[in-house]
Amino acid sequence: MDDHIIVTIDGPAGAGKSTVAKGVAKKLGFAFMDTGAMYRALTVKALRRKITLEDEAALVKLAHETKIDLVDEPGKSLKVVLDGEDVSEAIRIPEVTNSTYFIARTPGVREVMVHWQRILGERRSIVGEGRDLGTVVFPRASFKFYLDADLKVRCQRRADELKAKGAAVDMKALEKDMAERDQHDLTRKVAPLKRADDALVIDSTHMTADQVIATIAKHIQSH
Repeated sequence: MDDHIIVTIDGPAGAGKSTVAKGVAKKLGFAFMDTGAMYRALTVKALRRKITLEDEAALVKLAHETKIDLVDEPGKSLKVVLDGEDVSEAIRIPEVTNSTYFIARTPGVREVMVHWQRILGERRSIVGEGRDLGTVVFPRASFKFYLDADLKVRCQRRADELKAKGAAVDMKALEKDMAERDQHDLTRKVAPLKRADDALVIDSTHMTADQVIATIAKHIQSH
């Protein structure tokens, strides 16, 4: 393998991208880049400032006034830092989850985010996960993967995550929300969810996270 490698894992919500990307990064000794966490962090700031999420100009101005970093230290959970504050927990609350779409669809905000993501990718070898890493952010990535799974399976995985954190889960509402999110991601005008032509597609419907991690790591190590 080369000294500096960028691995992208794109796919819809609930496909297991974060778990797999973290596992692959750990297995290969790379840094993990959670692009969704970066959008969530800016969403936290926008909500705190009570900015109207439909106000694109205000969101772009906010992005330019913000510093977001991802700190990935061996043996520790990824730390999401917003203007010097650890917001790793704050970015996971439902209000943030349900509002991040507005941030992600804003062209000017995405330009700032892509710039930050590329800087992170220049520091060291990374495994990144998102919606458009292989098509927009790192079109020349060393390895590209597209992780997918059946909608019901993705919903069950998300429900299991929420239950593990002690949250109550309404499966019907969750399935409806995820189907709508898929539609938003696939049809939005700015950087829609799209599989890179040169990405290796992995359907994780009948695979465990460990099996997917092993498959991806083996593919990378064999080149």
